[in-house]
Amino acid sequence: MLLPETVRLRVDEAAAPLRERARGVSWVRAENLHVTLRFLGSVDEATLGRVREALAEAAAEVGPFRLALAGFGGFPSPSAPRVLWVGVTDGAEPLGALHARVEAALARRGLPPEGRAFHPHVTLGRAREPRGVSGIAELLEGRGEPLGETRVEAVHLMRSDLDPGGARYGVLAREPLTGHA
Repeated sequence: MLLPETVRLRVDEAAAPLRERARGVSWVRAENLHVTLRFLGSVDEATLGRVREALAEAAAEVGPFRLALAGFGGFPSPSAPRVLWVGVTDGAEPLGALHARVEAALARRGLPPEGRAFHPHVTLGRAREPRGVSGIAELLEGRGEPLGETRVEAVHLMRSDLDPGGARYGVLAREPLTGHA
């Protein structure tokens, strides 16, 4: 799910203290900050077609909704994070419903479920080594200050290409949310 530039820049600015203290992290560039509904990995063209169909089906069942971001956290825990993130404070329920519909639509097309609970968030970075993020747990707990909000009106199928400077993302498909909110 794409975020407007103003929200991405605000999140990036608010994450500066994390970047200063957690040196062993591969940080996501501000222009790449987004909410992931489902990670697919490498897929062939035939599978991409089925994914597009699934997104269209799911998007037709969910209406537009408001999404707000605040607070930092870490997976699997704030005390030993491998992934640093900013949380979804408003809109988690419709986002979860959209995720469930995407999963169901993908399953009907032969793609197995991801196999882990959905936790709506925006990934900020991934720890290259655990000791590189030690001592930041206090920055990763609590609700935190509001970091922005947006109206979600579409779901996007994204492609990521990895290069030495980080991932580059491109939109392969956009499906408007046309269901009833």
